[in-house]
Amino acid sequence: MSQNRDNLESRLKKLEEEIAETQKRLPAHSIKPPVMMDLLELEDERDALLNELVRLKGSE
Repeated sequence: MSQNRDNLESRLKKLEEEIAETQKRLPAHSIKPPVMMDLLELEDERDALLNELVRLKGSE
């Protein structure tokens, strides 16, 4: 189970980096829909991973 948690935490770290990089691509005005969709998808995946990590920690 620890290996699974380690994998989730590793993926979470990568997602945080991808989110930060995507946020840098957002212009101050006239946000492009594809960039915003990328950001929303990354944030949704991050939220799912965070929920899974909370669930795993609760079952320990």
